[in-house]
Amino acid sequence: MTQAYSRPLARSAAAWALVGLMALPGCALWSDKPKPAALETLTPAATVTALWSAADGRVEFPMQPGMAGGRLATAASDGTVTVRALERAAVLWTAKAGTRLAAGVGFDGERAAVVTADNELVVMAKGQVSWRKRLSSRVSTAPLVAGERVFVLGLDRAVEAYDALDGRYLWRLQRSSDPLSVNLNGVLMPIGDTLVVGQGARLVGVDPTRGSVRWDFPMATPRGSNEVERLADLVGPALRLGNDTVCARAFQSAVACLDINRGVLRWTRNAGGVQAVGGNASVIVGADGSDRMSGWRAESGELLWSHERFLHRQLGGVATWGAWVAVGDAQGQVHVMEPSSGKTLLRLSTDGGAIAAAPRVAGKVMVVVTRKGGVYVWQAP
Repeated sequence: MTQAYSRPLARSAAAWALVGLMALPGCALWSDKPKPAALETLTPAATVTALWSAADGRVEFPMQPGMAGGRLATAASDGTVTVRALERAAVLWTAKAGTRLAAGVGFDGERAAVVTADNELVVMAKGQVSWRKRLSSRVSTAPLVAGERVFVLGLDRAVEAYDALDGRYLWRLQRSSDPLSVNLNGVLMPIGDTLVVGQGARLVGVDPTRGSVRWDFPMATPRGSNEVERLADLVGPALRLGNDTVCARAFQSAVACLDINRGVLRWTRNAGGVQAVGGNASVIVGADGSDRMSGWRAESGELLWSHERFLHRQLGGVATWGAWVAVGDAQGQVHVMEPSSGKTLLRLSTDGGAIAAAPRVAGKVMVVVTRKGGVYVWQAP
């Protein structure tokens, strides 16, 4: 898998052209990339209900569907945002940003927020663009809409807050960082009354009303002889376990779980990989850079199992779906597994397009979006 990196805007045009090339789905700089592992013969050991599917426009950015209030917000690269009833597929409204998108969708059930390729934050409601604001940094993480505010995490690792009603600028938190960052979904999530943000390899708790830092803890220790090797940005979405623990992938270096109440790193394990982890209070599940799947004991980080059944299938992030975990691949297959053993219980097919981001889950309902624009919704028993 190839990944994209972003430097400050002082980079040359030639360098930015390379960044754009590396960001294209399925693009490789070598013609002899490893062949994906063949799918195993599978007798389904679980059943789910296919609620509905739809076809939106192509998705060429790390699009994260928004889910809130029984509604689903999706976006296509051409700037179209669609809000549907989650369990019925009824289209409630659509709106257009007017240009191509780079990040989204943030959604609170009423307002949807996206970021355009021209670095504009666009907020929509009831089928209309409510407001738009020019941003100072490129963005790949979906904005967060919460508490009548819209929060944005830039590739420069700065966090900005805007009033969700009128777009009024509220605050900006900028911290010193390395010159390179990862062009993937980062960590931007609410926990109680705190905004939790990934800034490089550090997990930071921020007062959402003022933008001040409440706590700041390292999740990984960057290592290496050059800027690329030292990249250890936290990859989202992070996994929240109860009210005190957050687990996350540090890009190409580690998987770690942090007790945010005590500020103690519960455990960290060297695990090269580039996609988000999933799991539950017992087991954390993730894939390494070759798509070797592993499960670690949530309490201690002890390795419980590892398998190579999905080797080189270009897996996305892992999502927790009730008692299961699910992960999509570049061939449009969604693999549903038992966390405690890694056993594949079920395989769900889509339109054959690569899964655009980690599946999203609300209760028993899971949503998957493909690069071809397919939207698929299933419900667990």
